[in-house]
Amino acid sequence: MIRHLVSIDDLSIEEIQALFTWADRFSEDPRGQSEMCRGMIAASLFYEPSTRTRLSFESAMLRLGGGVLTAAEMTSSSAAKGESLADTVRVVGGGYADVIVLRHPSEGAAQLAARYSPVPVINAGDGAHEHPTQTLCDLYNLHVERGHIEGLEVVLAGDLKYSRTVHSFAYALARFGAGIVCVPQPGFEMPEYVVRRLRDEFGVEPVRADTRRLGTLAAESDAMYLTPQKPHQLSLFTDAKGWELQQVDALYMTRPQTERFDQSDGGVSKYMRLDRRDMAAESLRDAVVMHPLPRRDEISSDIDEDPRSIYFKQAGRGVPIRMALLSALMGQIELPVNNSPARESWPVSVGANPCPNPSCISHTEPRHVQPRFVLASRQPMRARCAYCSRELLYRFVGCATTGHYHLPESAALRKVRPENLVFLPDEEQAAVLNFSQAGVRGDS
Repeated sequence: MIRHLVSIDDLSIEEIQALFTWADRFSEDPRGQSEMCRGMIAASLFYEPSTRTRLSFESAMLRLGGGVLTAAEMTSSSAAKGESLADTVRVVGGGYADVIVLRHPSEGAAQLAARYSPVPVINAGDGAHEHPTQTLCDLYNLHVERGHIEGLEVVLAGDLKYSRTVHSFAYALARFGAGIVCVPQPGFEMPEYVVRRLRDEFGVEPVRADTRRLGTLAAESDAMYLTPQKPHQLSLFTDAKGWELQQVDALYMTRPQTERFDQSDGGVSKYMRLDRRDMAAESLRDAVVMHPLPRRDEISSDIDEDPRSIYFKQAGRGVPIRMALLSALMGQIELPVNNSPARESWPVSVGANPCPNPSCISHTEPRHVQPRFVLASRQPMRARCAYCSRELLYRFVGCATTGHYHLPESAALRKVRPENLVFLPDEEQAAVLNFSQAGVRGDS
């Protein structure tokens, strides 16, 4: 069976830990692995600019003894002629390469590619959605620097709204049982759909955070603490000002993702900045400073030589962890058996596309992509786009077999098979599709 890496959720914790072990081996002797993937080829399909991700993947493949095909500027490829992503990956995976590394501006693009590719697809970033290999790299750095991830307190700071790196990292930290302190640039808070998914899938509860111990870095931020602890447990450690930050194990800074800003965001005249004065805060005494790079001015160069600053080491460690990932997906090393059930999705077969995200691949390539959804909750009925993870927008939910529609809170919907669900924006659309309001008591 072909394994893809679309989301960090595609790997179990046991598989991630096994990849760490292999990455440790490759780190010790990076030049001694030239027989691991000899004769194999990786194709880099990058529809967006990249330096570290693309070069680290290509370095990893070359160190494994394989070859690389690079399409670093896809606007000069057949995509400029209107070729769909689905067709591109079928061609490239049909004989050109043994694995595809894809970066694309549309959210959910990697999920689409995985549906059509005959070879493994690795998501190297899809819009503002996810960046799972950067997350693997980040987790590996915590593994190297701290020896464990469970129980760590990690601060995520800066643009948390558009940073796909932060979104993937937050999901992974939650799975490993780490505490997440969100310190956003004002106006660029963690998206609600990310917070809701953390709650639904990982049992994470958001509470207000008191971050005075971070000093000026968090002076203007409305901070939030995301923890796997339950509210009654957390109440033991909080007061009216919120959960008090004590000690930080890692501080993860992000740049403003200006290439993804919409018109309503405008410019950022004063972006948060980490400097030597901030690093003097008692809570950061033992914290490592991380950054996915590239940076702008959010980390002052005067702390580059601080032994707590590991962002250049962090980038370098991307090569051995990607060597481990490539070897695994191409079947050259074995990982523990993943018994996690695959996430099921179903096509939106009737009506308009209910995904509200204009950057979703289901909107940017509508001629080639049938909208799909996954169920987040049965009561009330909540569904997400299977490509970009945004919650679908609808007022009513219909049943294709009965021809009736219900409010999302209706208990009757629990009996409807997912493939028979129809998402309706209003009564007018319901009438157009010949649905009538359910007449059973309590269902209207």
